[in-house]
Amino acid sequence: MLKGLDPLLSPELLATLRAMGHGDEIAIVDGNYPGVEHARRLIRLDGHHLIPVLNAVLSVLPIDDFVPEAIFRSTVKAERDKLDPVHEEMIDCCARHEPHRQVVPLVGQDFYGRVRAAHALIQTSEPRLCANIILRKGVIYPKEAGAQPGEVDPFVY
Repeated sequence: MLKGLDPLLSPELLATLRAMGHGDEIAIVDGNYPGVEHARRLIRLDGHHLIPVLNAVLSVLPIDDFVPEAIFRSTVKAERDKLDPVHEEMIDCCARHEPHRQVVPLVGQDFYGRVRAAHALIQTSEPRLCANIILRKGVIYPKEAGAQPGEVDPFVY
């Protein structure tokens, strides 16, 4: 255990999040998702639902602000704009951490293709269907944005 970190952030998950670079993506998926088949790197968080895992990840992961879209969710079949309760909960969770970012729906194969290309996949035990989300990692800016090169300690955030 570490101070200030959600206990859902396992050592493997923390190492993966830290190893990701700017623009890398991570998927958090439900218990029915074909994780073994689609993951380049699979992290299992069995026994946990998606929303607490999403909240834990967003507590440490900066979201990319270099692109217009950086958070994506799966859809109910081909119904791009249909929101199940779990989608509303995902959107609310993201809004608490990233209030200026939209959660973009991706239909079927568009979502699957993006997951297959993702840096890693976190498999939860979420029982609700279509409870899947992708996060694109951003950067953490130095505190002194106006300082000249060499004047900013790169390890102070």
